[in-house]
Amino acid sequence: MADPRIEQYARLLVERCVDVQPGWEVVVVGSTHARPLIEEIIRGIGRRQAVPLVQLSFSGMDFWPFETVWAETAPPELVAERSPLRVKIEDECDAWIRVGAPENTRDGVGLPQEQHQAITTGARPLIARRLALDIPWVTCRYPTPALAQEAGMSVREFEDFLFGSVLLDWDAEGEKMKRIKERFDPAEEVRIVGHETDLRFSIAGREGEIDDGHLNMPGGEVFYCPVEDSTEGVVSFSEFPAVHEPDVVDGVRMRYEGGRVVEASATSNEDVLMRALDIDEGARVLGEFGIGCNPGIQRHMRNTLFDEKIYGTIHLAIGAGIPIAGGHNQSATHWDMVKDLRQGGRIELDGEVVQENGEWTF
Repeated sequence: MADPRIEQYARLLVERCVDVQPGWEVVVVGSTHARPLIEEIIRGIGRRQAVPLVQLSFSGMDFWPFETVWAETAPPELVAERSPLRVKIEDECDAWIRVGAPENTRDGVGLPQEQHQAITTGARPLIARRLALDIPWVTCRYPTPALAQEAGMSVREFEDFLFGSVLLDWDAEGEKMKRIKERFDPAEEVRIVGHETDLRFSIAGREGEIDDGHLNMPGGEVFYCPVEDSTEGVVSFSEFPAVHEPDVVDGVRMRYEGGRVVEASATSNEDVLMRALDIDEGARVLGEFGIGCNPGIQRHMRNTLFDEKIYGTIHLAIGAGIPIAGGHNQSATHWDMVKDLRQGGRIELDGEVVQENGEWTF
């Protein structure tokens, strides 16, 4: 018997996250491993009198189907240049849904860096369109053995975890997050203090945004784009690895001066970190500050889509800013790294402690 949570999940994606309208052409990027959810999404799009444009691979993490396989043999200049058909689909679609359901979470890890950069370059126009909210979009996950293994769970445990983090009363969660936004919006300076971390940046004039189940799924964050030249200090992501699929980097530490990363190190895969920071001029700027607010996520599972929403954590993204949150920085990089504040950490606004050990003080 089909799991009834799958249909609920699909309705959430189609009706709340994207709010598909009649006549829309909706790109659905997915994996063959997510067939039950993909089929329910397509049925939901049909109920909304819209048209699905389905792109399947074995991972669902691709921006274009089988791009990492293609890049094994295609020249980088060809990979980096979108074909006319791809341009038409990505620039003219009315909405975009991506269901990540990888067969192997490390697919593509052995590609030469030149090929990875070419894939990133080819994806940049669609990423920019999404970040600017030119179209409604959502990215999500479907429980596969690979994701469960990565999280250190059985498949059944992972299913319960995933559905427990997405099938929430998102209107009620949105009201809770509005209180956080209302406290942060008038502030000028944010200070993050934690293990080997003391970082300051300005959010003066920037208004926060709430993800209450309309962008990523799971939702559950309040996020800001810091003033681009304001970040000062040191941050150490000592609690969790920094995951940028398919790469995992441990022990990331960065020092900012004048808004830019001037020193960076990692205890493993440091070359991956440095390549991300050096990909373009904007990569060393702090593009996003996010606050995890999802009560259904309490543990790290090496999947940033979930980990950045852990209640009591914050995440900081190097690279591209988010225009709807006032961000101006442009970069091919947008890498969210999660910092745990639940043991000895705190957030200050203009010198006043507003969160301590992961709990709000207001």
